[in-house]
Amino acid sequence: MQIEKPKRKGRGTDYVNNADFSNHVMEYVNIANAAKEAEQEIPTVPEHIGECFMKICNGLARSPSFMNYSYREDMVMDAVENCLRAIMNYDVTKTTRTGSPNGFSYFTQIAYFAFLRRIAKEKKQTTIKQLLIEKGGIGMFAEFDGDALNGGETMVEKIRQKNDAFYNVERCTSNGEALPQKKTAPKRVASVKKSVGPLTDFLNS
Repeated sequence: MQIEKPKRKGRGTDYVNNADFSNHVMEYVNIANAAKEAEQEIPTVPEHIGECFMKICNGLARSPSFMNYSYREDMVMDAVENCLRAIMNYDVTKTTRTGSPNGFSYFTQIAYFAFLRRIAKEKKQTTIKQLLIEKGGIGMFAEFDGDALNGGETMVEKIRQKNDAFYNVERCTSNGEALPQKKTAPKRVASVKKSVGPLTDFLNS
C-alpha cells in the first residue's frame, strides 16, 4: 500500500519567485539602458515588477524585527519608492555564487535600509515632541485667553503666534540652539470672561 504524501501548504500572498523576478528586472534594465543610450524616453517600470516590490517590502515588514512598529505602512511605502529609484543601479552583469541573478536579495537589502531610515526619522520626531513638552510646557500650545479674543488680538492671530512658537522651538532643537524661554504673562485684574461661543469654551477647557 502506497502512502499518500501530504500536500504542501500554499505559499503566502507575498511570495516572489526569485528567478522569474530577477529575469524581469534584467530585461527591463537592459531595455531602459538601451533607451538611455539612444537618448530616448526611459520606459515605465512594468506593473509586475512593481507588484513584486510591494510583496518584498510587505514580507519584510512582517518580520519580527519590524512587525511591532505602528508606522509600518510608511516604512513599506518608503521602501517601495527606494526600490523604484534603485532599479537602474541593478548590475545585470554581476553574478552570484550560484551563477544566477538574485534580484530578490538586492531589493530586500534596499528595503531593509529604507526601514531603518524611517525608524530613525520617527524616533527623532518623537524626541523633538518630548523636548517641546518638557522645555516649552504644554501651555505653549493650549493656552487661549478669552479676554484676548475679545480684545485686540483675533483668534487667527493667537493661533499663528502659537504655531510660530512651536516651530521656533523645533528649529532650535534641530540646530542645537538654546530653547526660548516662555514669557510670563503680566498679572491682570480679575474680570468676568465673556463667552464667544462653543469654540472658546473648548479652547479654554
